[in-house]
Amino acid sequence: MLKLYNTKTRGKEEFEPLENGVVRLYACGPTVYDFPHIGNLRTFLFSDLLVRHLKRSGHEVRNVMNITDVDDKTIRGADEEGVSLREYTQKYTDYFFEDLETLRIEPAWKYPRATEHIDEMLEVVETLVERGHAYEHEGSVYFDISSFDEYGKLSGIVPDATDSREFGRLDDDEYEREDARDFVLWKAGKPGEPTWESPWGPGRPGWHIECTAMSTAYLGKTLDMHLGAVDLVFPHHENEIAQSEAYTGEEFVRYWVHPEHLIVEGEKMSKSKGNFFTLRDLLDRGCDPIAIRHLLMTAHYRRQLNFTVEGLEQSLHALERLWDFADRMSEVPADAEGEDLAGEVEAALSKFEAALNDDLNVPGAMAAVFALVRQVNPLLAEGRVSADGAQRVLDFFADADRVLGIIEHQDRADAAGADDAEIEALVQERQEAREAGDYARADEIRDELLEQGIVIEDTAHGPRWRRE
Repeated sequence: MLKLYNTKTRGKEEFEPLENGVVRLYACGPTVYDFPHIGNLRTFLFSDLLVRHLKRSGHEVRNVMNITDVDDKTIRGADEEGVSLREYTQKYTDYFFEDLETLRIEPAWKYPRATEHIDEMLEVVETLVERGHAYEHEGSVYFDISSFDEYGKLSGIVPDATDSREFGRLDDDEYEREDARDFVLWKAGKPGEPTWESPWGPGRPGWHIECTAMSTAYLGKTLDMHLGAVDLVFPHHENEIAQSEAYTGEEFVRYWVHPEHLIVEGEKMSKSKGNFFTLRDLLDRGCDPIAIRHLLMTAHYRRQLNFTVEGLEQSLHALERLWDFADRMSEVPADAEGEDLAGEVEAALSKFEAALNDDLNVPGAMAAVFALVRQVNPLLAEGRVSADGAQRVLDFFADADRVLGIIEHQDRADAAGADDAEIEALVQERQEAREAGDYARADEIRDELLEQGIVIEDTAHGPRWRRE
């Protein structure tokens, strides 16, 4: 059974959904004002891995990831470019989905946009006002945190004063830790900003209310899981709890799960330091997207990941060894005799599942896959793998890849070149030359292929080739 570290209880807990077999999961998505950076993508990838594992374990997963398309940053960006908010955010929304596809992040069940759920937000805000949890001030509406006794139960950050009016209100969507003050639910309209009609005049939603409205609209009053980067614990998730539970009167989230940040080359990512990367920056440098996915998975989600160029190279080399092994395994003849590998595969599967069930230890799960490769490789090289054994390994790979998303690489092979038939013909000609004792011609073909980056390996099952 899956155990996850719950931020709310500060410990690992066995995960059991409210409804047997159905998981209601909400993940904070992008604010579409720019390209996602690799830190954002690590968080989105964590959501992907967790959802994949839950599905593989037999759950139906209703996972929702919001699109924040109205806030301070999006409005500022649209104004600077001189375009409508919708046109501006649609561009970056499209880029976001392109990045997900490139990294093999599977689509969520729903991707609600904030601007398409204004009515739901207004309903929540009006209810909070009616129940005495919120109040209007100069056309804006604020949540009165003194009205919610459990404020701070997720982050441990609580107000210093008993009456929140004594320490004022916050209109900014994002603010510093320790700044526990009444936060804005609905912002009075400003000249030039997009607005919607409300009981308090024209305005727009605050950031925090968006997630409460959209999560409850699609998943109900109580969620099984809520995901988001660790920097969202306060104020965003703390505020979500207060407004949601004040609105519904019920527990908002049962399991809070927060991935850690990443750093780049040992330092916090910063444009001024030149170590701020989007996925497109890395692809422009010729980086393999699956190597990027792999590197983002090499540290446990609750640990900081140090993203380095050297690490990317190591990821690619590890994947190439894995892909090469899988290719050679798929070439084992249908009548091959040898080891059936039943025990080896069963042990690898057991370690793989145990790692994933232990707080989604993806590095441990990948280690089980690579350990099997190291164990079987000598047998494969010696031609001692049976056809059944090869199929067992390939079936395990396919099963593991339902979660990892790094083993299947046919698209990469297809993209490498359209001259496979020509290469195969030369490999066959070389083999015939060797059999005829014409080693000079065989060496000549080998050298010719090497110049093209093609390596020939002579195995127990005959020659095979691969691109360097």
